[in-house]
Amino acid sequence: MEKKHLVLCDTNIFIEIYRGNETITQNVEKIGIENIVVSDVILAELLFGARNKKELQFIKKDLSQFVQLPIKSSISKEAVKLVDKYSISHKLSFADALIAATVLYFEMPLYTLNIKDFKFIEGIELFMI
Repeated sequence: MEKKHLVLCDTNIFIEIYRGNETITQNVEKIGIENIVVSDVILAELLFGARNKKELQFIKKDLSQFVQLPIKSSISKEAVKLVDKYSISHKLSFADALIAATVLYFEMPLYTLNIKDFKFIEGIELFMI
């Protein structure tokens, strides 16, 4: 599998799938489940949002099918730079900065519903269907 075909799906994509959003589910199917990756940040956000132990276990099991991208020190350093550059002007959160730094590091597009949270970041590729 070539790196250029991999797509990082943002937390909101998984939330919409879990809510039964058929359009988002179809879009992910078009990308191909084998081409979807998640980052530690997205996994942590989804686990944090679980309402009970059953949901927590479901999320863990569901996300275990995807390649998980760790937060490397270079990603963390880049995220800090992004926060420094964009937190005041664009209200970039540290979690979103980590997600942006991850896709920049791995040179892959980000599939998100929150385009406004990322579109101003130089070099980021947003996945559009």
